[in-house]
Amino acid sequence: MTAAWPTTAEQDRSDRPQSPPDRGPAIVNPVLPGFHPDPSVLRVGDDFYIATSTFEWLPGVAVHHSRDLVDWRPLGGLLREQRLIDLAGRPDSGGIWAPCLSYTDGLFHLVYSDVTNLSGAFKDVRNLVVTAPSLDGPWSDPVPFPSHGFDPSLFHDDGPDGDGRSWALWMEWDHRPGRHPFAGILLQEWDRRERGVTGPVRRIFTGTRLAHTEGPHLYRRDGWYHLVTAEGGTSWSHAVTVARSREVTGPYEPDPAGPLLTSAGHEKLPLQKAGHGSLVETASGEWYLAHLMARPLTPLGPCVLGRETALQRVEWTADGWPRIGGTQPTGQEGGALPRTVVPAPGLPAAPAPPEPVRDRFDLPRLGPRWATLRRHPDPSWLSLTERPGRLRLRGGQSLGSTHGQSLVGRRQQAPDFTFTTCVDADPRSPLQMAGLVHYYNSTLWHYLHLTWDERLGRVLRVGLCTHGVYTEPTAAVPVPDEPVELTLTVLGARGNFAWRTRDTGRRAVGPDLDVTLLSDESATLGDPATGHFTAWGFTGAFAGLCAQDLTGSAMTADFAWSEYRETSPGRLAAE
Repeated sequence: MTAAWPTTAEQDRSDRPQSPPDRGPAIVNPVLPGFHPDPSVLRVGDDFYIATSTFEWLPGVAVHHSRDLVDWRPLGGLLREQRLIDLAGRPDSGGIWAPCLSYTDGLFHLVYSDVTNLSGAFKDVRNLVVTAPSLDGPWSDPVPFPSHGFDPSLFHDDGPDGDGRSWALWMEWDHRPGRHPFAGILLQEWDRRERGVTGPVRRIFTGTRLAHTEGPHLYRRDGWYHLVTAEGGTSWSHAVTVARSREVTGPYEPDPAGPLLTSAGHEKLPLQKAGHGSLVETASGEWYLAHLMARPLTPLGPCVLGRETALQRVEWTADGWPRIGGTQPTGQEGGALPRTVVPAPGLPAAPAPPEPVRDRFDLPRLGPRWATLRRHPDPSWLSLTERPGRLRLRGGQSLGSTHGQSLVGRRQQAPDFTFTTCVDADPRSPLQMAGLVHYYNSTLWHYLHLTWDERLGRVLRVGLCTHGVYTEPTAAVPVPDEPVELTLTVLGARGNFAWRTRDTGRRAVGPDLDVTLLSDESATLGDPATGHFTAWGFTGAFAGLCAQDLTGSAMTADFAWSEYRETSPGRLAAE
């Protein structure tokens, strides 16, 4: 097999970072574009962190860092070892849900759910806690956290007016027919020294008429304990609600003005599904709400980018209730509407370094934008050193499996983008494949790959999987025995594949692709009336590199570089 191409000069031009938009002294939402849901925001000194759910993707719990709340730098995931999380066999949109990142006693505390089943009436969940002196670790071994439901969090009642105790919170899931499955928010004291719960379990809040009460986070301000929850379900009726009490154990009374934030009832807003929030205070006393949201391709249409993270400025009324930007409620049920542009805090600018468009795979480990599917990077299937300057993958199980996939992906973060790679592989069986994939989950993906045909030899094929039904809509294309450049181009709801080699121009291959199939809405199947679903879509789409070898021979595939280029960053038809 020959050396990869294009030329060094071409690579140098492609390595240049894309110019970021001129943001000025404002927060432009989403601050974390693409699949970054369920934000837990935290300040430690002058540093701000947002931790988000990663579901079946590793490393677990993605974290971003900022010093000004305007520019955010990805740090990668926190759970990088199998002893911390093992996602083998986790269902689509199972795995790591709704982390909570907190800090006390010189330690970061990370609480997270590991969901092993989410189909139908039942949610099988393990909630876990780990601690570390730094986000780089070392993280302690996980210890159990109450697991009556999901969305666990920790509140540390520190500070001059606190008693120094910590409290565990989580939502309780009720599977019984005839009962609302979201049974309320539970609270129990957490012994930091013993790393376990103590004392009675208390049900402190059963929610408002929006129901679907989940995602609890607790804060103390001016003698009040403020309970921030998500309500209304994770789709178009999502909301952030606030209840408060003079005692940490309740009773908690909801804000009489209604939810703090929602986009429900305003289908043309660019930021939809606003909900699941957490609060942070700057050193100078400014408050902000981090919350999830989504940007559909059309009003109330498919959300290919998944659920993203935005920030809203919070002010407090004279009687101690939070309000978004000081506005009066304007949305459905009284909640304020999410804003795309938000005043930034009075902090020194701290721009994040620009990210190169092209990854040459010349570092000892994958960069923070990359994620792997259900298994941690391991020399048995992934190497950046065996062939220096190449990402080497050994073929694993099929894209329809939930075990042992050899797939490395990055989030789709804009509606219009191109994703290109140069792959070198030598398949000798139709059961051996390697290439470029636009992936949502094990039942929804579009795959351009090198493989083998008994009559034609080495070929390119387009494989499409739509809700588990696999098709190859066009004939195989014979290609020479040399590295092949593969390209995915996406323009909103449509996409296409193309290829070229050193001696051929770029050629389209396969049909127009329906990108809307790779969306949260397409992946979610079930009965909204009961809250019981057979499949969920929580993750957004990924562009990835992968290899399969169903013969068990672990065929190698070498990727010389990968390029992700946004052609219209952040712009959607709903704006």
